[in-house]
Amino acid sequence: MTAIDPDTLAAEARRARLFTRINKADAWFQVLGLAWLTPVLKAAAGDNPRAQITEIWRLLGVPLLAIAIFIGAWATLAPKVQTSLGAIPGPAQVWEQVGNLHADALREGEKAEAFYDRQDARNAKLIAAGKSDKVRQRSYTGKPTYYQQIWTSIKTVFFGFLIGSVIAIPLGIMAGLSPTANAAINPIIQIFKPVSPLAWLPIVTMVVSAVYATNDGMFSKSFLVSAITVTLCSLWPTLINTALGVASIDKDLISVSKVLKMSTYAKITKLVLPSALPLIFTGLRLSLGVGWMVLIAAEMLAQNPGLGKFVWDEFQNGSSQSLAKIMVAVFTIGIIGFLLDRVMFALQSMFTFTENR
Repeated sequence: MTAIDPDTLAAEARRARLFTRINKADAWFQVLGLAWLTPVLKAAAGDNPRAQITEIWRLLGVPLLAIAIFIGAWATLAPKVQTSLGAIPGPAQVWEQVGNLHADALREGEKAEAFYDRQDARNAKLIAAGKSDKVRQRSYTGKPTYYQQIWTSIKTVFFGFLIGSVIAIPLGIMAGLSPTANAAINPIIQIFKPVSPLAWLPIVTMVVSAVYATNDGMFSKSFLVSAITVTLCSLWPTLINTALGVASIDKDLISVSKVLKMSTYAKITKLVLPSALPLIFTGLRLSLGVGWMVLIAAEMLAQNPGLGKFVWDEFQNGSSQSLAKIMVAVFTIGIIGFLLDRVMFALQSMFTFTENR
């Protein structure tokens, strides 16, 4: 009988633990869009390096090659396409505007800081002179920076998305549990789901202007108009998927809840929601994506603060740099849309523990 070296056993145990950690981390790499890290780590740990290199090429090399081909084609073809604002800017010109927008934001931040410093100094002098009644606190009203416009759009889409989710999930549960409720809700869905945000926007604007007479409340009119438009256009995917998820629950579970005489609240929280969560989150992801697209269109049309207004303002500006700045905004909108989807997918992974992508 051959004796087994204890050092060999310890090394194999360490190796097994390492691969266990890598496999656990892979779930989060998938969520973050960093799936290529798993084969890199496995190759570094000595797990069939040739096979892992093939996987690295598929997950990382091919996408990078595709991006490189896209950038090369863009740089080659862009100067040949003429528009009313000149030739389509190439990658270098667009990147230059990224730097310019960042520099503009820094300068605007310095102006705001100087404004508040002057205001504080003036108020301090008034207080020292016993003229406290003349002290005033004013907000800086300079041009919003590109970063501020990004943040405004993100806040608006999340607010509208949350309102839509609060409306859609309960209605979806009702429609999934009750055929009568489904028969009542379904026509509403079929009529209003295809309506464009451009059709909702004038109605929402008039209603908000009539109800919200001043801008002195917690939210400005422009914010509410954009957020409610997002709500009206984005709640349908969540509502439909929630109803579908609830309706597809195993009927035996419903029968068990009746046998146990569970209350409606207990049945929904302990049986319905856990079973329907994967489809509910699918609806939420779709709704957030729809909401983000709707918001940009609403901001452009209504001239509400945000990335949509930035695009429209640059289009109206018509300077030699406007087209490059618009393309910066287009890439920004796309990247933020991807990140929003990753956030929702991370939440889905945390709450549903599924491997569905």
